[in-house]
Amino acid sequence: MTFIQNFTESLHKQLQLIELEESNIIDKASASIALLENQFAELKSLVVEHSFKDKDSEIHFFKIIKPHLSCKLIYYKRIYNIEMSRPAGSNIAIKSYLEKELNRIHHYFEKHIEFYKYYRGGHTHFDHHYFLRKKPDIQLVLDSFYFERDLRFSTCCDFIVAKILANDMLTVYINNELERLEKASEDPNGLIFPKVKETWTGSKTDLVELIYALCEMGCFNFGKMSLKRLTDYFENVFNVDLGDVYHTYLSIRGRNNRTQFLDELKSKLIAKMNKDDQK
Repeated sequence: MTFIQNFTESLHKQLQLIELEESNIIDKASASIALLENQFAELKSLVVEHSFKDKDSEIHFFKIIKPHLSCKLIYYKRIYNIEMSRPAGSNIAIKSYLEKELNRIHHYFEKHIEFYKYYRGGHTHFDHHYFLRKKPDIQLVLDSFYFERDLRFSTCCDFIVAKILANDMLTVYINNELERLEKASEDPNGLIFPKVKETWTGSKTDLVELIYALCEMGCFNFGKMSLKRLTDYFENVFNVDLGDVYHTYLSIRGRNNRTQFLDELKSKLIAKMNKDDQK
Protein backbone atom coordinates (compact mmCIF):
# COMPACT_ATOMS: atom_id res chain seq x y z
CA MET A 1 0.00 0.00 0.00
CA THR A 2 1.51 3.26 -1.15
CA PHE A 3 0.09 5.28 1.73
CA ILE A 4 1.92 3.06 4.23
CA GLN A 5 5.20 3.56 2.37
CA ASN A 6 4.70 7.33 2.39
CA PHE A 7 3.78 7.19 6.07
CA THR A 8 6.90 5.26 7.08
CA GLU A 9 9.20 7.50 5.03
CA SER A 10 7.75 10.61 6.69
CA LEU A 11 8.11 9.05 10.15
CA HIS A 12 11.75 8.14 9.55
CA LYS A 13 12.50 11.73 8.50
CA GLN A 14 10.87 13.08 11.67
CA LEU A 15 12.89 10.68 13.82
CA GLN A 16 16.09 11.75 12.06
CA LEU A 17 15.23 15.38 12.80
CA ILE A 18 14.89 14.57 16.50
CA GLU A 19 18.28 12.83 16.38
CA LEU A 20 19.83 16.02 14.99
CA GLU A 21 18.02 18.48 17.26
CA GLU A 22 18.27 16.68 20.60
CA SER A 23 21.68 16.01 22.15
CA ASN A 24 20.49 14.82 25.57
CA ILE A 25 19.57 11.14 25.32
CA ILE A 26 16.63 11.49 27.73
CA ASP A 27 15.16 14.39 25.76
CA LYS A 28 15.79 12.50 22.53
CA ALA A 29 14.04 9.39 23.85
CA SER A 30 11.12 11.39 25.24
CA ALA A 31 10.56 13.27 21.97
CA SER A 32 10.84 10.07 19.93
CA ILE A 33 8.35 8.24 22.17
CA ALA A 34 5.82 11.06 21.88
CA LEU A 35 6.17 11.09 18.09
CA LEU A 36 5.98 7.31 17.68
CA GLU A 37 2.98 6.85 19.96
CA ASN A 38 1.06 9.52 18.09
CA GLN A 39 2.04 8.16 14.68
CA PHE A 40 1.24 4.57 15.61
CA ALA A 41 -2.32 5.58 16.41
CA GLU A 42 -2.56 7.00 12.88
CA LEU A 43 -0.92 3.94 11.34
CA LYS A 44 -3.36 1.68 13.15
CA SER A 45 -6.29 3.60 11.65
CA LEU A 46 -4.79 3.30 8.18
CA VAL A 47 -4.32 -0.47 8.49
CA VAL A 48 -7.75 -1.11 10.03
CA GLU A 49 -9.59 0.98 7.45
CA HIS A 50 -7.84 -0.49 4.41
CA SER A 51 -7.35 -4.03 3.16
CA PHE A 52 -4.10 -5.61 2.05
CA LYS A 53 -4.19 -6.71 -1.57
CA ASP A 54 -3.15 -10.26 -0.63
CA LYS A 55 -1.74 -12.38 2.19
CA ASP A 56 1.86 -11.79 1.10
CA SER A 57 1.38 -8.04 1.51
CA GLU A 58 -0.09 -8.54 4.98
CA ILE A 59 2.79 -10.81 5.99
CA HIS A 60 5.31 -8.28 4.69
CA PHE A 61 3.70 -5.52 6.75
CA PHE A 62 3.61 -7.46 10.02
CA LYS A 63 6.97 -9.17 9.54
CA ILE A 64 8.99 -6.25 8.16
CA ILE A 65 7.34 -2.82 8.15
CA LYS A 66 5.58 -2.69 11.51
CA PRO A 67 8.37 -4.34 13.55
CA HIS A 68 10.98 -1.95 12.10
CA LEU A 69 8.86 0.94 13.36
CA SER A 70 7.65 -0.49 16.67
CA CYS A 71 11.18 -1.61 17.60
CA LYS A 72 12.13 2.07 17.79
CA LEU A 73 9.30 2.75 20.23
CA ILE A 74 10.39 -0.20 22.37
CA TYR A 75 14.01 0.94 22.15
CA TYR A 76 13.40 4.56 23.15
CA LYS A 77 11.06 3.58 25.98
CA ARG A 78 13.72 1.25 27.36
CA ILE A 79 16.45 3.86 26.93
CA TYR A 80 14.31 6.41 28.75
CA ASN A 81 13.71 4.03 31.66
CA ILE A 82 17.36 2.96 31.78
CA GLU A 83 18.68 6.52 31.93
CA MET A 84 16.03 7.79 34.33
CA SER A 85 16.89 4.94 36.73
CA ARG A 86 20.65 5.00 36.17
CA PRO A 87 22.38 5.13 39.59
CA ALA A 88 24.31 8.29 40.41
CA GLY A 89 27.00 6.39 42.30
CA SER A 90 30.37 5.00 41.28
CA ASN A 91 31.27 3.61 37.87
CA ILE A 92 31.19 0.16 39.47
CA ALA A 93 27.54 0.62 40.47
CA ILE A 94 26.64 1.93 37.01
CA LYS A 95 28.46 -0.97 35.35
CA SER A 96 26.57 -3.50 37.46
CA TYR A 97 23.29 -1.77 36.62
CA LEU A 98 23.97 -1.84 32.87
CA GLU A 99 25.13 -5.46 32.95
CA LYS A 100 21.80 -6.42 34.53
CA GLU A 101 20.10 -4.84 31.52
CA LEU A 102 22.22 -7.01 29.23
CA ASN A 103 21.18 -10.06 31.26
CA ARG A 104 17.51 -9.18 30.70
CA ILE A 105 18.13 -9.03 26.98
CA HIS A 106 19.86 -12.41 27.07
CA HIS A 107 16.97 -13.90 29.07
CA TYR A 108 14.51 -12.75 26.38
CA PHE A 109 16.72 -14.33 23.74
CA GLU A 110 16.74 -17.67 25.59
CA LYS A 111 12.98 -17.53 26.13
CA HIS A 112 12.35 -17.14 22.39
CA ILE A 113 15.33 -19.08 21.06
CA GLU A 114 13.35 -21.21 18.58
CA PHE A 115 11.55 -18.25 17.05
CA TYR A 116 14.86 -16.36 17.08
CA LYS A 117 16.41 -19.12 14.95
CA TYR A 118 13.43 -19.03 12.60
CA TYR A 119 13.56 -15.27 12.11
CA ARG A 120 17.34 -14.88 11.97
CA GLY A 121 17.60 -17.85 9.63
CA GLY A 122 15.40 -16.07 7.09
CA HIS A 123 12.81 -18.86 7.11
CA THR A 124 9.30 -18.30 5.75
CA HIS A 125 7.45 -21.64 6.05
CA PHE A 126 5.51 -20.56 9.18
CA ASP A 127 4.93 -16.95 8.15
CA HIS A 128 1.21 -17.58 7.55
CA HIS A 129 0.94 -18.63 11.22
CA TYR A 130 3.16 -15.92 12.65
CA PHE A 131 2.30 -12.84 10.60
CA LEU A 132 -1.34 -13.02 9.49
CA ARG A 133 -4.11 -11.55 11.64
CA LYS A 134 -6.40 -14.19 13.09
CA LYS A 135 -7.50 -15.73 16.32
CA PRO A 136 -4.26 -16.64 18.16
CA ASP A 137 -3.09 -20.20 18.42
CA ILE A 138 -2.20 -20.70 22.09
CA GLN A 139 0.27 -23.41 21.13
CA LEU A 140 2.50 -20.78 19.53
CA VAL A 141 5.08 -18.94 21.61
CA LEU A 142 3.31 -15.76 22.65
CA ASP A 143 4.05 -12.92 25.05
CA SER A 144 1.22 -12.64 27.56
CA PHE A 145 0.54 -9.04 26.50
CA TYR A 146 -0.67 -10.24 23.08
CA PHE A 147 -4.16 -11.12 24.29
CA GLU A 148 -4.66 -7.51 25.41
CA ARG A 149 -3.86 -6.05 21.97
CA ASP A 150 -6.15 -5.17 19.09
CA LEU A 151 -6.21 -8.20 16.80
CA ARG A 152 -6.96 -5.90 13.84
CA PHE A 153 -3.45 -4.42 14.17
CA SER A 154 -1.44 -7.32 15.58
CA THR A 155 -0.31 -10.83 14.83
CA CYS A 156 1.02 -13.38 17.25
CA CYS A 157 4.67 -12.63 16.52
CA ASP A 158 5.17 -9.14 15.09
CA PHE A 159 5.93 -7.83 18.59
CA ILE A 160 8.57 -10.53 19.13
CA VAL A 161 10.34 -9.43 15.93
CA ALA A 162 10.18 -5.81 17.11
CA LYS A 163 11.57 -6.83 20.50
CA ILE A 164 14.44 -8.71 18.86
CA LEU A 165 15.34 -5.66 16.76
CA ALA A 166 15.03 -3.33 19.76
CA ASN A 167 17.25 -5.61 21.84
CA ASP A 168 19.89 -5.50 19.10
CA MET A 169 19.95 -1.69 19.33
CA LEU A 170 19.90 -1.76 23.13
CA THR A 171 22.84 -4.15 23.21
CA VAL A 172 24.90 -1.76 21.09
CA TYR A 173 23.90 1.21 23.28
CA ILE A 174 24.67 -0.54 26.56
CA ASN A 175 27.99 -1.95 25.33
CA ASN A 176 29.03 1.54 24.22
CA GLU A 177 28.16 2.86 27.68
CA LEU A 178 30.14 0.07 29.33
CA GLU A 179 33.11 0.83 27.07
CA ARG A 180 32.89 4.50 28.02
CA LEU A 181 32.90 3.56 31.72
CA GLU A 182 35.88 1.27 31.16
CA LYS A 183 37.85 4.08 29.57
CA ALA A 184 36.84 6.45 32.35
CA SER A 185 38.09 4.00 34.99
CA GLU A 186 41.55 4.12 33.40
CA ASP A 187 41.85 7.76 34.49
CA PRO A 188 42.19 8.34 38.29
CA ASN A 189 39.74 11.24 38.14
CA GLY A 190 37.26 9.37 35.97
CA LEU A 191 37.79 11.77 33.07
CA ILE A 192 38.69 10.81 29.51
CA PHE A 193 41.21 13.05 27.79
CA PRO A 194 42.42 12.92 24.17
CA LYS A 195 46.05 12.05 23.56
CA VAL A 196 46.56 15.14 21.40
CA LYS A 197 45.34 18.38 22.97
CA GLU A 198 44.08 21.39 21.08
CA THR A 199 44.78 24.87 22.46
CA TRP A 200 42.00 27.33 23.23
CA THR A 201 43.05 30.59 21.57
CA GLY A 202 39.96 32.64 22.39
CA SER A 203 39.67 34.66 25.57
CA LYS A 204 39.47 32.83 28.89
CA THR A 205 36.38 34.84 29.77
CA ASP A 206 34.63 33.54 26.66
CA LEU A 207 35.43 29.96 27.58
CA VAL A 208 34.17 30.45 31.15
CA GLU A 209 30.94 31.89 29.75
CA LEU A 210 30.58 28.82 27.52
CA ILE A 211 31.34 26.38 30.35
CA TYR A 212 28.75 27.94 32.64
CA ALA A 213 26.15 27.80 29.87
CA LEU A 214 26.90 24.14 29.08
CA CYS A 215 26.77 23.26 32.77
CA GLU A 216 23.39 24.94 33.21
CA MET A 217 22.05 23.12 30.15
CA GLY A 218 23.13 19.78 31.64
CA CYS A 219 24.86 18.80 28.40
CA PHE A 220 27.29 16.33 30.00
CA ASN A 221 26.61 13.06 31.82
CA PHE A 222 22.86 13.74 31.76
CA GLY A 223 23.27 16.90 33.82
CA LYS A 224 25.22 15.18 36.60
CA MET A 225 28.63 16.77 35.88
CA SER A 226 29.68 19.47 38.36
CA LEU A 227 31.00 22.85 37.26
CA LYS A 228 34.44 22.12 38.73
CA ARG A 229 34.66 18.76 36.97
CA LEU A 230 33.60 20.31 33.68
CA THR A 231 36.09 23.15 34.11
CA ASP A 232 38.92 20.71 34.85
CA TYR A 233 38.01 18.77 31.72
CA PHE A 234 38.04 21.85 29.48
CA GLU A 235 41.33 23.06 30.97
CA ASN A 236 42.97 19.72 30.26
CA VAL A 237 41.51 19.16 26.79
CA PHE A 238 42.06 22.71 25.54
CA ASN A 239 45.43 23.25 27.24
CA VAL A 240 44.41 26.37 29.17
CA ASP A 241 44.47 27.56 32.79
CA LEU A 242 41.24 29.38 33.58
CA GLY A 243 42.24 30.41 37.07
CA ASP A 244 39.40 31.45 39.42
CA VAL A 245 36.39 30.76 37.19
CA TYR A 246 33.91 32.02 39.78
CA HIS A 247 35.65 35.40 39.89
CA THR A 248 35.47 35.50 36.09
CA TYR A 249 31.79 34.57 36.31
CA LEU A 250 31.15 37.50 38.65
CA SER A 251 32.75 39.87 36.14
CA ILE A 252 30.55 38.40 33.38
CA ARG A 253 27.46 39.01 35.51
CA GLY A 254 28.51 42.63 35.89
CA ARG A 255 28.68 43.32 32.15
CA ASN A 256 25.98 45.17 30.24
CA ASN A 257 25.78 42.22 27.85
CA ARG A 258 26.04 39.14 30.06
CA THR A 259 26.01 36.67 27.16
CA GLN A 260 28.39 38.50 24.82
CA PHE A 261 30.23 35.39 23.60
CA LEU A 262 27.12 33.23 23.26
CA ASP A 263 25.38 35.98 21.30
CA GLU A 264 28.36 36.22 18.97
CA LEU A 265 28.38 32.43 18.48
CA LYS A 266 24.71 32.52 17.56
CA SER A 267 25.23 35.46 15.19
CA LYS A 268 28.16 33.79 13.42
CA LEU A 269 26.28 30.50 12.96
CA ILE A 270 23.15 32.18 11.62
CA ALA A 271 25.28 34.21 9.19
CA LYS A 272 26.93 31.02 7.90
CA MET A 273 23.56 29.30 7.46
CA ASN A 274 22.16 32.29 5.59
CA LYS A 275 25.24 32.32 3.35
CA ASP A 276 24.97 28.60 2.65
CA ASP A 277 21.26 29.00 1.83
CA GLN A 278 22.22 31.31 -1.00
CA LYS A 279 24.53 28.80 -2.67
